[in-house]
Amino acid sequence: MGTYYYKSPDLLEMLMTKFAVIISMLFSIQGFAFSDQKKAQLMGNIIKNALENYHYRGLKIDDDVSKKAFQEFIKKIDYSKSFLLKNDIKKLKKYEKDLDDQLISGKHEFLKAAKNILIKRIKNIESYREKAFKRKFDFTKNESIELDTEKRSFFTSEKKLKDFWRKLFKHDVLIRYMSMIEESKEESKDKNKTKKKKKKKKKEKKLTDKETWAKASKGVSEKYKKFFKRQIERENNFYLEEFLNAFSLVYDPHTNYLPPRKKEDFDIDISGSLEGIGAVLSEDGDYIKVIEIVPGGAAWRQKDLEVDDLIMMVAQEDNVKKDLVGVRVGEAVRYIRGKKGTKVKLFVKKADGSRKTIEITRDVVHIAASFVKSSVLEDKDLHLKIGYILVPKFYRDFNGNKRNCTYDVQTELTRLKRQKVDGIILDLRNNGGGALEDARLMSGLFIKTGPIVQVRDHKGGVDVLEDRDPSVMYKGPLIVMMNRFSASASEILAGALQDYKRALIVGGEHSHGKGTVQAVLNLNQGPLLSIFGKDMGALKVTIQKFYRVTGVSTQYKGVTPDIILPDPYSYTKNREQDLENSLPWDRIGAKQYTPWAKVDYPVKILQKRSDARVKSNPQYKKLIDSIKYLEKKIDDTVFSLNLAQYKKEDEESRKIIKSFKIEKENKNIKISHYEASLKQAIKIRPGDEANWKREFGERKKEWVKRIRTDLNLQESIKILNDMINVEKGNKISANLKGK
Repeated sequence: MGTYYYKSPDLLEMLMTKFAVIISMLFSIQGFAFSDQKKAQLMGNIIKNALENYHYRGLKIDDDVSKKAFQEFIKKIDYSKSFLLKNDIKKLKKYEKDLDDQLISGKHEFLKAAKNILIKRIKNIESYREKAFKRKFDFTKNESIELDTEKRSFFTSEKKLKDFWRKLFKHDVLIRYMSMIEESKEESKDKNKTKKKKKKKKKEKKLTDKETWAKASKGVSEKYKKFFKRQIERENNFYLEEFLNAFSLVYDPHTNYLPPRKKEDFDIDISGSLEGIGAVLSEDGDYIKVIEIVPGGAAWRQKDLEVDDLIMMVAQEDNVKKDLVGVRVGEAVRYIRGKKGTKVKLFVKKADGSRKTIEITRDVVHIAASFVKSSVLEDKDLHLKIGYILVPKFYRDFNGNKRNCTYDVQTELTRLKRQKVDGIILDLRNNGGGALEDARLMSGLFIKTGPIVQVRDHKGGVDVLEDRDPSVMYKGPLIVMMNRFSASASEILAGALQDYKRALIVGGEHSHGKGTVQAVLNLNQGPLLSIFGKDMGALKVTIQKFYRVTGVSTQYKGVTPDIILPDPYSYTKNREQDLENSLPWDRIGAKQYTPWAKVDYPVKILQKRSDARVKSNPQYKKLIDSIKYLEKKIDDTVFSLNLAQYKKEDEESRKIIKSFKIEKENKNIKISHYEASLKQAIKIRPGDEANWKREFGERKKEWVKRIRTDLNLQESIKILNDMINVEKGNKISANLKGK
């Protein structure tokens, strides 16, 4: 989840000053040749000092923190509880109170012991794999496997551990077999559709059922052979990085050490510019998980890849598949990224358990693709004009270009005011945040003057960021849309406009709940670079917390909308409160401010009217039914290993999901005046005018379709209509018939 980060050279300088003595001692002992232990010692001391002195928690690293770091480290090296035995954990527990001392000394006896035990177990399972795949799996037998790590404990014996792996091998063979059958069906359909071909390809021999099973089994066996090999060959740096991050995660989920490869990924993530499919990935146990789709990117335009998808395999244009199970995210990204114009196939597992093959043409994702856009929306039944502004990110160009999202929102407001719109909807859904400055400035476009947000540091000092410009860009009825992916700066803006009673917030039950600031310390500055002479990565530390003008924190709980609508993603566990060790909610003193006094909307009546419309809308019924189904499905983590039963469940699931699909476009919504902002977001490439025209046409078509199939946006228009009637002095009642 994107957020507001800032680099802090002053903080790094303070850290380096504190370590000047240690650094000079290490020089005198070692000359200019640093051993791994000395490097680990210095890194450990820097991280310890940063966490203890600058992290918001103000927590000292002691035996209690050491015990928690022990648990975090075990999770990191065996998240799926599929290698270590209960007795192995018991043996390693003798170190659990010593990790704080080893962090400082650089003498990592614990890491050596953990690595040796883990590799021994992996080798045992690899040996078992060879035996397991020599036999045929029986798919007529009624047995199942529990795949949810949280519902399993570490196994108590090698026998039980091997039986789990037998079932896992069997499960993966079954899944691969079913995918191959589905692929074969899709290929047959494509061949039937294509009557004429430029080149006659050599007819591929259709596999028999027996051959399909054999190929599936061999593929899974090879996949795990490579997976185990990668685990065994992990370098010592991997264990050191996980050790350092085990301590940082005790403090909060957004504090961590970024080794060079992850620092590069981090820079790409926050820069808004990358070459590839336009998706942010992370590790979820042994899997690669999609955590964000970059607005305007290739995956965003293709539409099939979604947040929470697990990428199981990847194939390039040569169709050679690469298994990503057990692959580190850095390695996975190298397979998925590629030059613009090339194609990549992703074999994904959806949140509902279904499998899908997604082909994406890679592209360069510019920051321009995330620019603010607007339209005039007219609902033929309501006879009013609504201004719609989409803000995908809080971007700001710090390199002299002076482009920022506040300026762009001002531009769109000017355009919409010229069209004499009756009200405006500001859409912050899926906006993970960005520049804090723009949350302050954008709030000021809608209010006169006053405090916007309070920021408290680890010492308790509070800064108040204010809007001091008395001019108001827009004074009419305003709705701000949010969802569980609206975080950080989005929550500051929405919270401020809600507190000032300037806008009604509309969305799911809560926003994301990330109310913290991180300082990014580049470890390649100062003495560290001259000592090591190579990239050392960076350290990201949570140093501040946001508070609304009422004194209420946005951390953990997020912002609660005034009008609650069905949340299409309510079945997912991806909010701040779902993350381990997230900072708690709290409050500080309120600041004095003057609420917007133009009108006081009857929120309870507006909610009842909205509920009635939602209940009577057949499209919403589909959405609500799908949410209920997925909430139930996501908790059902026991999978049958019986072929007939699996087929039955898979077919039922596919039919149900298909019945939920919302494709009907609301033709009552007329969409206009979007050309200017869309053209601004898509730069013309020299010599590529034809492609630009095509791309613009596609974006325009996609923009219209998204709006016409967006149920919550359409309901927000109706809520805004009710607000406009209130402002006009028209009486409205909870009963829709009573108007």
